[in-house]
Amino acid sequence: MYTLVESGTITKHFNRPKGFTLGDLQYPADIFTKWSVAEKEAIGIYKVVFDDSNKKDEKWYINTNQSFAFADGTVTASYGTATPKAHADTLWTAQDETDGKGTEGEVATRGLKYNLIKDLKITVANELAETDWYITRNTEKSTAIPSAITTHRDAVRTKQASMETAITNANDTPALETLYTYTEDSDGVQSRPLGELPILDI
Repeated sequence: MYTLVESGTITKHFNRPKGFTLGDLQYPADIFTKWSVAEKEAIGIYKVVFDDSNKKDEKWYINTNQSFAFADGTVTASYGTATPKAHADTLWTAQDETDGKGTEGEVATRGLKYNLIKDLKITVANELAETDWYITRNTEKSTAIPSAITTHRDAVRTKQASMETAITNANDTPALETLYTYTEDSDGVQSRPLGELPILDI
């Protein structure tokens, strides 16, 4: 990405090479690939340097739009301070009810905790569904359920409960993000504070 800088001010952005007019002169698109950096900068064309230091994971945060600045011969595109997504449900207020938007005290927007637990429940349901046939067979034919299957299903539910508790007890969005962030130990093993659901090994 390039920008046109005139008298120290960014006046145009180029997301892709294309011809343009500057003053009385017409420049073809190939100057972006054929001209040297010095030649482009001599007429005010600068390649954008992207600064993503403030950009955060969009699963957890709402990033600002990029802003562009020209200083010391460099055009920089950067983000402002990201806003954490709401970790808890947002409720309608008395004013909202007065304005006809919703009933005070009821859920206006679901927070991250609700959605994370919802996703976890779906994952657990899918995991248990793989061995549901043992339960069905036992019900219909009285065929004994292997102990490994019973142990696994109990372990999944136990882990689910502890994971839901960890999510519920997280104080804010950064705490939720930490639960899901993988780290690697000295042996190269990756793990996250939230842990993982047990895997059936039979």
